Amino acid sequence: MKKTIALLSGGISSEREVSLKSGEQVFQALDKAKYDVERYDPKTDLARLVADAGRIDAALIILHGPYGEDGTVQGMLELLDIPYQGSGVLGSALSMNKLAAKEIYERNGIPVAPYAVVRRSDPVESDRLVTRLGLPLVVKPVVGGSSIGMSIVRHAGELAPAIAKALDEDATALIEAYIDGIEITASVLGNDEPEALPLIEIIPDPSHPFFNYEAKYTAGASQEICPARISAELTAKAQDYACRAHLALFCKGYSRTDMMLRGDDFFVLETNTIPGMTRTSLFPQAAQTAGISFGQLLDRLIELGIQAHRNR
Repeated sequence: MKKTIALLSGGISSEREVSLKSGEQVFQALDKAKYDVERYDPKTDLARLVADAGRIDAALIILHGPYGEDGTVQGMLELLDIPYQGSGVLGSALSMNKLAAKEIYERNGIPVAPYAVVRRSDPVESDRLVTRLGLPLVVKPVVGGSSIGMSIVRHAGELAPAIAKALDEDATALIEAYIDGIEITASVLGNDEPEALPLIEIIPDPSHPFFNYEAKYTAGASQEICPARISAELTAKAQDYACRAHLALFCKGYSRTDMMLRGDDFFVLETNTIPGMTRTSLFPQAAQTAGISFGQLLDRLIELGIQAHRNR
């Protein structure tokens, strides 16, 4: 008997267009012999979702940013008693807040770059921040994704405008020491016993200052190598950090943890609880290298979501 799947994409965050594109590719990849797929855009369709809740077997949340990846929609689905893929309210909220995630990483022995925070009500003391953290610096909103509002600061005079840009997106800006190294992303699949997938090494095109929005979503704007060209020992270390981050942040289903490698040392940047889900996105690429097709990955995520719902 076919399952009825609610596919949620779109929403009202700044990542709406990415979500719609991902949602379309997920819809095309879902096996229609297994699933009846109903599509919902939270921007317009929440009342219809509530009305349909009794006949929905599971939901696929293909939303990014606030009101989709931060526990908001997850809480609504729990009230409606609808199983869903990925992390619950707690894991979603913790992972979405980069400051909360960093504090949890530190308490669990997961290395991070030195950092500071500035809130909208705080004076911007550029000299003090540069003295403490050095240059270059990475400035980003505490809550957000797809590198929106993020800047690389190479001169002290650029810091205040970069903080203002980040504060346009969120009430708190995160300032990190810039780690010059190899960008690595580590995907894991599972609930309480996550399985690490092959690592991906990311090389942005030199025309992009970092793996920003354009580098992520413009075809050919970055080179993604899977498996990453690092030693077996470093691979195991990165995969261990990703699994530990997944568990420490109370993630479920799947997650993708981004990190920088400098020498033999990793610095964990953030954990994504709803990674991009086009066929060419990083998480599906890692799954493909592990022998899991896009369709099989979606099947597995639905199964893990139903399993987590039973456990709750």
